[in-house]
Formats: sequence, structure tokens, C-alpha cells
Amino acid sequence: MPVEYRKSVPPVRPRRRIRIEIRPKSMIIAALVIFCAWLFIKLLPVVLVLVVALMIVGTFSPAVAWLEARKIRRGGGIAIVFGSLSLAFLAMMVLTIPALIEQVKSLVEQEPALRRSVAEFLMGSPLTASLGEALTNLKYDALIKDAGEHVLAYSKSLVEVVAYSAGAFFLALYIMIDRDRLRGAAFAVIPRAEHIRFSRILINLETIVGGYIRGQVVTCLMMGGFMFILLTACGVPNALALSVFGGIADVLPFIGIFLTMGPAVLATLVKGPVIVAIVFVAMLAYEEFESRVLVPMVYGRALRLPSSVVLFALIAGGTLAGIVGALLALPVAAAILMLIDEMRVELPGEETSAEGDQIMAADKESEQEYARRTEGMPAEQAAAVALNMSNIRKKEESEAQDKQAGQGL
Repeated sequence: MPVEYRKSVPPVRPRRRIRIEIRPKSMIIAALVIFCAWLFIKLLPVVLVLVVALMIVGTFSPAVAWLEARKIRRGGGIAIVFGSLSLAFLAMMVLTIPALIEQVKSLVEQEPALRRSVAEFLMGSPLTASLGEALTNLKYDALIKDAGEHVLAYSKSLVEVVAYSAGAFFLALYIMIDRDRLRGAAFAVIPRAEHIRFSRILINLETIVGGYIRGQVVTCLMMGGFMFILLTACGVPNALALSVFGGIADVLPFIGIFLTMGPAVLATLVKGPVIVAIVFVAMLAYEEFESRVLVPMVYGRALRLPSSVVLFALIAGGTLAGIVGALLALPVAAAILMLIDEMRVELPGEETSAEGDQIMAADKESEQEYARRTEGMPAEQAAAVALNMSNIRKKEESEAQDKQAGQGL
């Protein structure tokens, strides 16, 4: 008889129903997160004003502290620093703007001859002949009409920038005046066990921000001075206007080199190829000197960023907030890395070491010493103690690093 085979059928399991319940607390938290994100986007200009004000505070706090160490009261030190800053800014405006306007007028008057020289230079090569013809036949009527239409649109933005800049300046002044109360309020809302760590973060932020701003000022002034001496020695007209523009443009990352060298080299075309070559080579050499020698020397340890982090931070900052975002990208990136280091965050793939264990032990010892010294003390006085202890430890760590570096050499 044929054998009949039956295929075994697995039993049908009953369908499982998954019920998702969202608790009211989770809904409230999600709503608060969305609201905070929306509020942050709406108040982004105000946030940038606060960030700029804090950067000003971080830049000039060491100067005020230096005056305090020489028996000058804090109020007097703040008045001296901010008064000197205001006088320096007014003096720069008075000395620079009239000459700048005159040289810009002269540059406009010389524009036809300059354009003709550039066009002749471009038409000398078959590859750039079309550009030379286009430059020769350039009509300004349409450009002037379009520029006039955009002047009113940009004037509102210019007024806003000036107003926000003034607001950041005065906000920084008020923060400096009310430093003790603001610092005491910040330390009051933070658990006493975290005061030492928080004070280290504040000190490192001041180092990062102050070093970055002071470095930018120094490099821009040196770029402007170098350009003025070079262009004046070569007899290039409008040297002051070009130098001021080049010094300001040197702030911008990546594109700053083109904005400083481009106008300077174009202005030398009326002087012949020899002057063009001298200015081009000298500017290129100085840019290399600035990036290789001057910037590391000026910034020192304020910014310790890998090249990949620098590039990513500049792209992200420029995408989020344009030029302002690109300018703030590097100190923000350095601050984030500093926070990761100070919070003792263990990154993926990072192994603990004996040095890390020593740092953790030193942190615990500092926190215990701080708790003993500030028992029953108000938050404002405790904040001063925490900052003093963190400053002492930072100096000791810096001296130890310098000693190790010297032994390594």
C-alpha cells in the first residue's frame, strides 16, 4: 500500500497586540523640548548678543584682574578698561574713516584706468581674453540700479547689527559690574559638590574666549600694519583703505586670504608686473608666516583643536549662522571639547589610564577640601574660594606640563 505522508502544520499562534501608551509626563516633556527649541530659534539674535557679551567679558576680565592686583578698586578697573576701549575705538574711527573715505573716492576715480589695465592684462592671454573683453564692455547702469534697490534692504540689517553690537557692549559692562552677584547666583543653583568642577569650566572658558579674541585682534592689527607698510613702500595708491579692509577681512576663516590678497594685488596692476609680483609674493609669504608661526604663538594653549575639528566647526557654524557662526565656531568647538574633558566623559574606545586615575583622585581631593573650607559659607563667598582653588590647581598643572615638555626636548 502506498504510504501517505502528511506535512506537519505548526500551530497558529494568537496575534500579539502591542499597546503603546504615552504618559502625560512624557508628553509634557516633549512639548517643553519643542517649545524651548522654537524659543531658541526665535531668540537666536539675543542668544548671539549674550554670547558676544560673554566673550567680551572673558577678553577683558584679565585686564581688570591685573588692575585689581595693583590696588585699584574693581569699579575703577572696569571704568579704566572700558573707557580705554571706547577711546581707542573713537580714535580709530576719527583717524581712519576720513582718510578711508578720501582714499575710497580716489579709488573710484581711478577705477576706469584700473579696469583698463586689468582688461589689457587679461586680454594678453588667449585663455582670459574673453574675460578681458567682458570687463572692457562692462556697463554700470544695471549694477548701480540693482545696488540702489538693495541699499534699503541692507540698511535695516546694518542698523540691527549696530544695535546688537551696542547691546552686547553694554551687557558685557553690566556683567562685569555685577560679577559677584551673578556668579553667586550661578553657584547657588549648582550642587555644592560640583562647584570645583564648575569653577574650572568657567576659568577654561575665560581662557578660550579671551585668548581667541585677543589673538584675532593681534593678528588683524599685524595684517593691517604689514599691508600698509608694504603698499606704501611700493607706492600703491589707497594703501590705507586697502590695509583697513585687509585687516578686517583677515578675521574671516578660509576666505580671508582671498579678500586680503585680491584687492591688494589688483591695486598694484597700475604699477606694472614687477610691483605686482613683489606684493603677491610678500602677501603670500606673510599669510604663510601668520598661519604657521604667528597664530600658534598668539593663541598659545587657548585653542587646541585638530584640523578635522576646525574644518567641521567652520562649516557647521557658517551653515547655521553665516559669518557670525563661522567666527564663533572655533571657540565654541574648543569649549565643547573642554567640557567633555572637564566632565570626565569616557569617549567610545577610550581606555582608562594611570594618569586619568590620578586626575580623578585629585578632583575628589579638591572637592573634599572645598567642602571643608566652605562649610556654612554663602554661595557668593564659596564661589570665590572655588575659583581661587581652581586657579591654583590650573597653574600647578600648567607648570607640570611645561616641565614635562622641557624634559621631552
